[in-house]
Amino acid sequence: MEELRIGILGYGTVGRGVVTLLQEHGEAITHRSGVRLRLVRIATRTPSRDRGVDLGDVELTDDVRRVVDGDDIDVVVELIGGYDPAETLVRDALNNGKHVVTANKALIAEKGVGLLDIAAKNGLELAFEAAVAGAVPIVKAMKESLAADPVDRIYGILNGTCNYILTEMREKGLSFETVLADAQEKGFAEADPTFDVEGVDAAHKLAILAAIAFGTPPNFSGIHIEGINHISDIDIAWAMEMGYRIKLLAIAKRMEKGIELRVQPTLVPDSSMVASVEGVFNSVFVHSAYAGTTMYHGRGAGEKPTASAVVADLLEIARNKKVGAKGRVSGLSVLAENLKPLEVLDMAELEGEYYLRLAVVDRPGVLADVTTALARFDISVDAIMQKGRSQKDAVPLVIVTHKTTEKRLQDGLKAIEALESVRDKPRFIRIETGFA
Repeated sequence: MEELRIGILGYGTVGRGVVTLLQEHGEAITHRSGVRLRLVRIATRTPSRDRGVDLGDVELTDDVRRVVDGDDIDVVVELIGGYDPAETLVRDALNNGKHVVTANKALIAEKGVGLLDIAAKNGLELAFEAAVAGAVPIVKAMKESLAADPVDRIYGILNGTCNYILTEMREKGLSFETVLADAQEKGFAEADPTFDVEGVDAAHKLAILAAIAFGTPPNFSGIHIEGINHISDIDIAWAMEMGYRIKLLAIAKRMEKGIELRVQPTLVPDSSMVASVEGVFNSVFVHSAYAGTTMYHGRGAGEKPTASAVVADLLEIARNKKVGAKGRVSGLSVLAENLKPLEVLDMAELEGEYYLRLAVVDRPGVLADVTTALARFDISVDAIMQKGRSQKDAVPLVIVTHKTTEKRLQDGLKAIEALESVRDKPRFIRIETGFA
């Protein structure tokens, strides 16, 4: 029987999941493709470490070149992550005539165009379903199922760690720091959670999805990124009282003059579908001209979900091998020569409604000072809320604005911060009400 010979770079959590899936469901996978997926070799820094998996005749090595250069390897699975040495290894594998499957979102978001170009020129596949939202089949859906339908908007929750933290903060009334420590203990957050909580992980995924949706090269550097590390339990409580939930949303919109690309904490109505996405789950919403809004939901990370996506890509390569197909679907859905850079709209000029939280001295005239400062920049107020009285300490004052630009808001906040009656730096979160 025809075989697809596989080599894996990296034998951590996801690598173990890929091995287990191939072992447990190899026969069914063969029946689906007519090609046997045979694992030949795994490169890892710790080949002697016991991972509780019987590898049989699979070779374990600490030499990555045994995978990248090996004549007995047809496809390389890159599970190292990061840029270095992942980029070099993937590039070399493609130049050596090997297909590549990767779960490396940063690599595709920032180096993908060049690597996909090498793959296309060599008639090879560079597959990356696992790089975006784990087991959620959003890349394939956009590249194939929605390929004929113009997409104008993508938004959703692309980081399970942040979604878990915000869910726990809301349900249990705990602080960000407390929930983050809990998430790390349970394995939902990395020991260094910076990429997650500061929004970088979600931005990498958004760059890939926006490229596929809009036929443009991935533009990670153009994304406006805000994380959740400044969100407090006070903001969570106020949002609940007003009928909102706070979510870290990744948003890409096609507009007449360009595209919006942003990752930021957002207040969304309790009644919206995106508000109902809880815990470690990811959900992506795609709005297109003919299909309207479609939703893709599931576990966005972890051993089994990510392994499922990796092996699905391997299966697709096996199917193409069986029928002698090459480059059936372009890496970013649009042919490389047709990718067009699109202008990313300046965040300062985007319009929206905002939640503001101030700490103010509780005395007559303060509210008038604040609203006057906002009015100087044509910012009108939709609602004002205050709880508690204090003769000594500052009290929270919450304001919801009507639509204004980010620039006017920032100017207004500077004017407010300069007021003698305002303590601490004002906090603000964007409000989105037009999503499903």
